[in-house]
Amino acid sequence: MKRTLVLIVLVVIALAGCNQQRQDQKGQVPYPGGPLMKSPEEIRQLEQLAKQAPDNAEAWTMLGNALMDANRFAEAVEAYQKSLAIDPKNVNVRVDLGTCFRNSGRPQQAVEEYKKALKIDPRHINGNRNMGVVLAYDLNDKKGAVKAFEKYLELASTAPDAGEIRQLVQNLKTGK
Repeated sequence: MKRTLVLIVLVVIALAGCNQQRQDQKGQVPYPGGPLMKSPEEIRQLEQLAKQAPDNAEAWTMLGNALMDANRFAEAVEAYQKSLAIDPKNVNVRVDLGTCFRNSGRPQQAVEEYKKALKIDPRHINGNRNMGVVLAYDLNDKKGAVKAFEKYLELASTAPDAGEIRQLVQNLKTGK
């Protein structure tokens, strides 16, 4: 256990150093709203870490996050499922797993993960918004989407996308 913890700390420090180096290189632009994407080598390091510490939920979560950021959604699903097998009440991982299901063409499974997440934390902002998106755009459940979006707006009335979501709710209600 102690060896695993030391290994995790070393990998996190190494990855932080890699990100700092990448930020200094010209032409490197982080994707909107998040950190720089992990390189294939960084992802390989995270895979090794997770395999060396198979009972460490955080190692699987870090791998899942890197794979999701790299648009490798099917692989991220596997990593997140391993994390949740260890820590099933991690709401953020459940929401991310739902997003990966959606991006893998499995919207119904996405909804199931969002429901599990929102059962644990009904006030999870991204869980409510993401639920609304999948219901509205993938499953054509306007009533369910409105409910999810209204809960999102109740929780995040001043969010940057609140105006857009309010308009979307209005459109869903009027059938536009």
